[in-house]
Amino acid sequence: MTSRRTFIKSASVAGVGAMVIPNFISCKSKSKTKLKFAMIGVGGRGQASWSKVPAGDIVAMCDVDDRMSRKGFAAHPKAKRYKDFRKMFDEMHTEFDAVMIATPDHTHFPAAMAAMQLGKHVLVEKPLTHNIWQSRTLQKAAKYYGVVSQMANQGHTTNGIRLIKEWYDAGILGQVREVIAWQGKIDFDKDGYFARPKTFPPQAQEVPMELDWDLWQGPAAEHAYNKIYVPRTWRGFYDFGNGKLGDWCCHTLDAPFWSLDLGLPHTVEGVIKDPVPDHSFVAQESVVTWQFGARGNKAPVTMKWYEGFEKPAIRPEWGVDELPDTGMIMIGDKKTLITGGRPNNPRLLVPDEEMKEFLKNAPDKTIPRVGEEQPVQEWIDAIKNNTLPGSNFDYASKLVEMAQVGVLAQRFGGTINYDPKNMKAIGRPELDNYIKEPVREGWSYGENLW
Repeated sequence: MTSRRTFIKSASVAGVGAMVIPNFISCKSKSKTKLKFAMIGVGGRGQASWSKVPAGDIVAMCDVDDRMSRKGFAAHPKAKRYKDFRKMFDEMHTEFDAVMIATPDHTHFPAAMAAMQLGKHVLVEKPLTHNIWQSRTLQKAAKYYGVVSQMANQGHTTNGIRLIKEWYDAGILGQVREVIAWQGKIDFDKDGYFARPKTFPPQAQEVPMELDWDLWQGPAAEHAYNKIYVPRTWRGFYDFGNGKLGDWCCHTLDAPFWSLDLGLPHTVEGVIKDPVPDHSFVAQESVVTWQFGARGNKAPVTMKWYEGFEKPAIRPEWGVDELPDTGMIMIGDKKTLITGGRPNNPRLLVPDEEMKEFLKNAPDKTIPRVGEEQPVQEWIDAIKNNTLPGSNFDYASKLVEMAQVGVLAQRFGGTINYDPKNMKAIGRPELDNYIKEPVREGWSYGENLW
């Protein structure tokens, strides 16, 4: 972990102009042994956060859908209940130290910004944000407001991802110039997170009385309600989610991004089969290719993401007969490494006996372990110890921005020559409104940081 105080002092503040980092509003929490929490998004992935915190430590819970929040409210009966997090912050901001956010992608940003403006530590479900500008702004805001931030991608706390980085740093793979990742075909009839409507846009339906549809939409453009959006199958609609790539990049691409210090790409290409005519919904089949330049003595890297097509062709030197349904391969000039869709269980593509011998004399474990799939606990420990967790917003924002340029290529196709300094797709001004999306009145945050 990095000292948060050291990080804030050393971090570049060029992006925030002449602003001075204000006093750390919740700095008293660093000496506390007891923290108080607020929860935004109680159902679904919210349970992965609130279940890790003692019931008495959560003082406020906010969810726009009474159907989804019942279990969480029942588990935390003393927490005050809200539907609008803005009202919760107005009424209770002096009563908690930290906020956990597990809403759909399109509302991560305003909830996190509103919390940080009050000096609250924040944990946000993956992916961190819905667009590139939001990712950059959360990165700036975490430094500016001096809070402890975390994106809750469980894989970043695993032993497996640490092994991958340690093996690479020790030179086991040699130079890595190619990364291949893949996700299977989306079954829109059976997948619990993706469902495709019969018409675009989906037909209007009556809003359930338990749901505040206006609040659920948050900053997004107004849509007629249809049950296909809520509660789980919003991810395929680009106005609300980032498709499977935006969702799974935080697991599958985290290890190569971290280990290889990839940073941001200079070129991304998207090849799409049968895209939706208005580009509002994820295509069933696509391939995204990122190109990264050299980083110091690290070679340029080509990274591919196959989604829905057949798995990548197996190369003879890999020595395998079949690839898992989802996975990632880092191809080095010495050794090649494979994982599943998550980085939990890496192995070298060598015969079993050779792998056993390698593990007997594996490189030293140089990266501290924090517990398997424990992003919430790592974040809480960082608050108490005045440090930063591994997937803090300075790291997570870059990982997610890398993926979001890929999502734009996957959505609109063609080649994107990316200018990361200015957050621009060179020669493609039609993408500007997707790099920074318009927001509805009452949902604008973070403009003061630019």
